[in-house]
Amino acid sequence: MADIALRFHKDPLVLSAPIDEVLARQGLEDPASEREYLDLIEPENVFEAQKLDHMLGAQCLVTNTYDITRARLAHSRFEEQSEEIARASVELLRPLKPQHIIASIGPTRLPIDPESRASLKQNREQYARAAKDFGEGIDAILLDGMVSPVDLKCALAGVKKAVDLPVFASVNLDASGKMVGRDVTWEEALAVMIDFEADVVGFSTAAPLEAVLPLVEQAVNATDAPLLVQLQIGEHDPRDINPGFRPVEITPDNPYRTPDALFDAGTALITAGVQFLRAVGHATPSYTGALVIAGDGRDCAR
Repeated sequence: MADIALRFHKDPLVLSAPIDEVLARQGLEDPASEREYLDLIEPENVFEAQKLDHMLGAQCLVTNTYDITRARLAHSRFEEQSEEIARASVELLRPLKPQHIIASIGPTRLPIDPESRASLKQNREQYARAAKDFGEGIDAILLDGMVSPVDLKCALAGVKKAVDLPVFASVNLDASGKMVGRDVTWEEALAVMIDFEADVVGFSTAAPLEAVLPLVEQAVNATDAPLLVQLQIGEHDPRDINPGFRPVEITPDNPYRTPDALFDAGTALITAGVQFLRAVGHATPSYTGALVIAGDGRDCAR
């Protein structure tokens, strides 16, 4: 695999979507509850789900490991298998020979006392251990959905100390541009990413494009780091992939309901300076394909 850092500020790159929606449509009742363990017990199903995004042109395949920290795996009593799961998630992607493999690490959701060195150290070590568990064969690490500024600091500090790889950092933002569930603005979260040297800065949101573009502009003006935007797809009917089949209403609370709508958004975001794009939430491979087409043959505006 090529060094992903060599492509920074060059061509737009699309990250594969989480596979939860694909698994749910295959009949798995609660994919999130056993997502990571599937890498061990049903690698064929995980492989086939991720193969779809690869076939549609996603340059970066993201491992199926959002809850890979030991703190999260402990809820399912899989914490002692964290390294086995992490390495299996990478190995099952190798046969696809993707351009890049990005290891996903979600938040620990541990209670953190900012005044306690022990609490901060415990959280940092969770992220550092998760990063080390992946071993060789990954191009970057995605710290996805960090839940607070102090959590973001711990994650970046822990991973940066543990591995010498580019680190993507992303937070979830609401329609007002604040971290979900927090009175913390995107500007404040971005400042943490810059201070703790995230190699790629980013956010995930379900907000309409007109609310997203000012957030992109803030990032472009604040840092030279490449920008990742993850657009959250709301619930939708599978027939929405062909809007001509029946009328489809695009609403403010579900602005990316169809792949066509996501294509338009992806085109606008690349023009605004975004390099990395990803469809999340209820995204299916058709949404990833729409983003790939949006970036096809283009250079990054920055």
